Amino acid sequence: MSSHPAPQPPSTHEARPARRSPFAWSLHGDGKHVSPGHVVAPSERLTWGRTIGIGAQHVVAMFGATFLVPLITGFPPATTLFFSGLGTIIFLLITAGRVPSYLGSSFAFIAPLAAASNQYGPGGALGGIVMAGLSLFGVGLIVQVAGTGWLTKLMPPLVTGAIVALIGFNLAPSAKDNFMKAPITALVTLASIVLISVIFRGMIGRLSILLGVIVGYITAVIRGEVDFAAINQTWEKEGLIGLPHFQTPEFHWSLAGLFIPVILVLVAENIGHVKSVALMTGENLDSYSGRALMADGLATTVAGMGGGSGTTTYAENIGVMAATKVYSTAAYWVAAIFALLLSVFPVFGAAVATVPAGVLGGAATVLYGMIGMLGVRIWVENRVDFSNQVNLTAASVALIVGIADYTWDIGQLQFAGIALGTAATLVVYHLMAFLARKTGSAPEPLTPSTATGDVPAEVPAKSAAHDGVKPNAAPAADGRRG
Repeated sequence: MSSHPAPQPPSTHEARPARRSPFAWSLHGDGKHVSPGHVVAPSERLTWGRTIGIGAQHVVAMFGATFLVPLITGFPPATTLFFSGLGTIIFLLITAGRVPSYLGSSFAFIAPLAAASNQYGPGGALGGIVMAGLSLFGVGLIVQVAGTGWLTKLMPPLVTGAIVALIGFNLAPSAKDNFMKAPITALVTLASIVLISVIFRGMIGRLSILLGVIVGYITAVIRGEVDFAAINQTWEKEGLIGLPHFQTPEFHWSLAGLFIPVILVLVAENIGHVKSVALMTGENLDSYSGRALMADGLATTVAGMGGGSGTTTYAENIGVMAATKVYSTAAYWVAAIFALLLSVFPVFGAAVATVPAGVLGGAATVLYGMIGMLGVRIWVENRVDFSNQVNLTAASVALIVGIADYTWDIGQLQFAGIALGTAATLVVYHLMAFLARKTGSAPEPLTPSTATGDVPAEVPAKSAAHDGVKPNAAPAADGRRG
C-alpha cells in the first residue's frame, strides 16, 4: 500500500449525511454563486429564482428529443410531455431525491412502436410499452435486492465509459442533420451558447443553453424560418387549456419479443446516467442503481397505461448539468412541474413544434458532445489502461458501432447504434478478458488503481482525487441502502 497525503476536509455535500426526504434541500453557499471546482450537489439548491431558471433550461434541453419521438410514431405530443413530467416525479420519489434526472421519450422504442402500431394499432403499441416497463422494473428489483456487485463486474469503468460515450456520440448525426437544415441559424445558436458561457459569469453564464436557444429562435424568426400558422389553428380548435389525449393499452403477447429487448438500452442508459452523476458530484450512487431502474420501469409502465411513450433518463440533461455544475434535484422538480403544466396548454405544444431544426441542431452540437466527453472522462478519472489490448479493442469496437449507428434487423425488430454498441462492448470485453486469463496472452484489463490496490473500494472517485489518491475503479460490491 502506497503512502498518501493527509486527506483534505470533504466538501459540504460529501460530509452531509444521506437525506431521507426528497424535498429537503440545503442552500449551497450563499445560494447565488458556485465556486470554481465545486458543484451544487443533488441535496443542495441555489435560490429559488435561480433554481427555477435552471429548471426551465432542463425543460428546453429535453424538448427536442421528447417531442421528436411522438412526432415520428404518431403519438400525441402533449400526452408524451405529460407522462415525461409525471415519470420524472416518480423517478425523483423512488430515488429519494439522490439522482438528478429528467425522464423523456426513449428513442429505443421508435422501431418497436412502428412495427406494433402497423400490426395492432396504437393500443397494441402501448401494451408493448407496458411489457417493457414491467420487465425493466423487474431488473431493477433484482439489482436492489442482490446488490450492485454483479453490475460492477459486468460493467467496469471501461464498459460504463463506453456506454456513456455512445449515448452522446450516437446522437451526432441527429445534431448534424438539424444543423444543416438551417446552418446560419444553427451557427448563431451554437456561437451564442459558447460566447454566453465564457463571457458571462454567474446565473447568465449558467443559463447559456437556454439563452442561446432564445437567441437562435429570434434569429430564425428574423430569417423567416418559423411558421406560426399551427399555433393559430390549435387555438381555434382546442382553446387555451385542455387535458392531453389519454388511451388505454391492449396486450398482445406476440409483441413481447419486440419490446422486452429494448430494456437492454434502458439499463445501459440508466446505469450510465447514475455513473455519470456519481462522477460529476463525487457521490457513490451505486446503491441507487436498482432504484433508478425500478423508477424508469414504473414510469414507462405508467406512460404505456395512459398513452405516452416509453421513458428513459435523458442524456440532454446530463449535458445541462455538466455545463451549469448544478445537480440539484430541486431543479428537476421544477422541470417536471413545468412539463405537467405545459402539457395542458395545447397551444404550447403547437408553439414548441415551431422551434426550427437549426436552433435544435446548434444546441445539440454542444449538449451531445458534452455527453460523449463525459464517457471519456470516466476512463480518465478511473485511469483505464488503454495500452491493454482488451480495453483498447473493446472501446474501439463499441465507439465505431455507436457513432456509425450500425443496425441489425431480426425479423421486425431492429437493434441500432446504442444497443449494438452496448452489446459489443460487453461481449468483446468479457470474451477477450476470459481468453486473456486462460491463455495468459495479455495482462488483466484492470485499471491501475484496482490492480495495485491503492484505493479502498468504498472511496468515491471524486473524494479520492481530492484527497490525493488514485480514483476508485470499482465501487463497493454491495452498497444497498434502505
